[in-house]
Amino acid sequence: MAEPPIYANNAGTSWPKPPGVVEAAAAALDAPPAEGLAAFEAAAAAVCALIGVPTSERLLLTPSCTGALGLALGDLPWQPGDLVLTSALEHHALARAVEKLERERGVEHRALAYRPGATIDLEQARRVLATGRVRLVAVTHASNVTGELLPIAELAALARSHGALVLLDAAQTLGVIDLDVQELGVDLLCFAGHKGPLGPHGIGGLWAAPNVAFESPWAVCEVGEGRGACSPFPGYCDVGSVNLAAAAGLAVALDWRREHGGAAWARALELARELREALARRGHVYGGDGPHTATLSVRLDALPLARAEPHFAGAGIAVRAGQHCAPLALEALGTPEGTLRISLGPFNRDEDVAAIVDAVDRL
Repeated sequence: MAEPPIYANNAGTSWPKPPGVVEAAAAALDAPPAEGLAAFEAAAAAVCALIGVPTSERLLLTPSCTGALGLALGDLPWQPGDLVLTSALEHHALARAVEKLERERGVEHRALAYRPGATIDLEQARRVLATGRVRLVAVTHASNVTGELLPIAELAALARSHGALVLLDAAQTLGVIDLDVQELGVDLLCFAGHKGPLGPHGIGGLWAAPNVAFESPWAVCEVGEGRGACSPFPGYCDVGSVNLAAAAGLAVALDWRREHGGAAWARALELARELREALARRGHVYGGDGPHTATLSVRLDALPLARAEPHFAGAGIAVRAGQHCAPLALEALGTPEGTLRISLGPFNRDEDVAAIVDAVDRL
């Protein structure tokens, strides 16, 4: 089945991939496994360069961002009564892992209030952090529903002043916008390779700063004569086999991004801003006027959610209508049934925006 000529679901998975990505992944599958180390090291180095980290010693490549979030949250040394502070816009991958901590470890969860244009209430965050019970602030960098960016640097500074760690879910932003973990002040970062980085499915990652202590006392299995001592930092024995084909593709995708600099996603961000303004005159666009990714969600009164994808598919446009694995965010937005989400990427063009607006007008 041919892909639609206009693809507008990049918040789910980026498509198409940059030149060479598919070929690199295929070549890795055809090569002897021992040769995969080079692809692995290239991908790790490219990710570290993207987030402003000098070495890959504290970076794990994982099968997904969801897996990275589960590992990070599950391996921290929790105590009953510890608090996890999140935004109200979290993806299910983070929210579900926090819910598991509530059930199994006696951890408490508090979600910061949301309103359009104020993605988190920093004054509420200050009050909760002042209790001294917050071990971790775990937040998305941008909503996968509205595309709204959160004030991470300000929140991280507050957390740091009260002794709390900060975990950033960068599934929607890594590769899309410039991101430096040290400038942001975050202690852990999780990412998905198949979204903003433009890599294949099946690869994500977790970076943790040296100050982050994990609970597992025997995480590194490669010990013995001539090898390093065990470390509490999780190792590749803990995340399973690395998808070397996806790693090879990711390395090529990040090389492509580096060659194109900020322009790789800059046009997509501009097109999304134009589309947001156009659709705001035709329906209700969720979220405020602050900074966004290239993602937006809209309600069109003349188009029931169940008919949205078929309607746009009839115009040769792939969009996403549903709950986007983000029930907390949908509750905060007041639309528990879901939204029509349109998310652009580096390969969208001016005429794609015109075609989307035309499909709306034909309602």
